[in-house]
Amino acid sequence: MTSRPHRPRRSVLYVPATNAKALAKIASLDCDAVIVDLEDAVLPDEKKAARDAAMRFVAERGAGAKETVIRINALSSEWGRDDLKAAREARPDAILLPKVDGPRDILEADRMLDRSETDPSLWLWAMVETPRAMLNLGAIAELGRDNAARLACLVAGTNDLVKETGVLSTPDRRYLTAWLMQMVLAARAGSLDILDGVSNDFRDLDAFGAECGEAANMGFDGKTLIHPAQIEAANRAFSPGSEAILEAEAIRVAFAAPANRGKGVLSLDGRMVERLHLEQAERLLARAGK
Repeated sequence: MTSRPHRPRRSVLYVPATNAKALAKIASLDCDAVIVDLEDAVLPDEKKAARDAAMRFVAERGAGAKETVIRINALSSEWGRDDLKAAREARPDAILLPKVDGPRDILEADRMLDRSETDPSLWLWAMVETPRAMLNLGAIAELGRDNAARLACLVAGTNDLVKETGVLSTPDRRYLTAWLMQMVLAARAGSLDILDGVSNDFRDLDAFGAECGEAANMGFDGKTLIHPAQIEAANRAFSPGSEAILEAEAIRVAFAAPANRGKGVLSLDGRMVERLHLEQAERLLARAGK
């Protein structure tokens, strides 16, 4: 069974598969990951062309390229199953499932990949953007405890949540905060990464930086972005401080010592640390690119 790798996901940029100019610039950007989008950013009559462009882009990316994810259309749509088949063959790092309502949607995609004998290292990400997804968060996140289900990351779809619920969208996101915290809690229960939703105003970078800081304080691993101008602020907000990095490295070294292999609890600098602290340390070091 393949274990999920720890990767930095501070800044995850959506790029429409139909935007050839934007795709060509990805290699030069400092974002941690890119989501090549076949869904919301693509008009219905462009879906086939977008799918072909995304597959070419993923197939041609160089070794050591940044993490690459393809957001397909919902499996219930007329394009979803063909999207999944094409993405499976192109082999991105992960496939992002939109409009997930419950664990069944993820398990259906997983079964389709398993039936085609897809490598277990192809992971699934899931959008949390519907009222039913919010009600089923615990069951969705529980799949993260079984690597065979392929689920590695949850992505907040705040725009769709606002649309589906009618909740008022304010600059401070006061009416969304409770749901965002539920997402973080569920992700941690399932040992999953969790990414905050997009900020639609890419020109107000001060407000965007503040939103990133709030999301980092909530416990998110990173933020999804709609414009390259947002990358720097996201990387800064979600990068751990030097003191936290040193502490995490000390925990990693302590558990890696031959005398401590197999131990569940250690004494380190006058305090007790457990394997769960090692997991937290590895996640933090991944965010720091270490």
